[in-house]
Amino acid sequence: MLMLVLGLLLFVGVHSVGIVAYDWRIHCQTRIGREFWKLGFTVISITGFILLIYGYAQTRTVPVYIFEPYLWTRQLALPLNWFALILISAAYIPGNHFKQKLGHPMYAGVKLWALAHLLANGRLGDLLLFGIFLVWAIVGFSVSRRRDRRDGILYAPAHISRTAITVLAGTAVGAIFVHGLHQFLMGVSPL
Repeated sequence: MLMLVLGLLLFVGVHSVGIVAYDWRIHCQTRIGREFWKLGFTVISITGFILLIYGYAQTRTVPVYIFEPYLWTRQLALPLNWFALILISAAYIPGNHFKQKLGHPMYAGVKLWALAHLLANGRLGDLLLFGIFLVWAIVGFSVSRRRDRRDGILYAPAHISRTAITVLAGTAVGAIFVHGLHQFLMGVSPL
């Protein structure tokens, strides 16, 4: 459990700098250079992610069950995760309707992904991992939307073709996960 907590602290912590210390982040990027900032961010993120994955795997070897999820929650997790992957894809594909309406589809997608996994899993490690990501995404989305309104940020006009590409990209990634990658990575089939 210690590795999972340490990984979460590093990974979520570094991804929270822009939420809790936006001006400080900009100041540091200006002072040390954007490329050096990105390098440090990447090293800390990868280290945290590796610890997070290792720690999460450890929690599965000696599971602590908090509750047993209902079958319908596991079935609900599939479409929720599909839509979450579409939203996450929308963060990387410019000019789509999700980005235009939400502004921060990555946070929205992570919220949905974490919620789906919280509904479908009842182990302590699951609750810690997905609960932390859910709280992070809720706070990040709220702070970012408020900052956008304050700064008068408007998003690029959306095009139906870009939205279709976004849906196809999210669907393709979802299909890869459902048909083998989730089983390979997590040892559990979502079907």
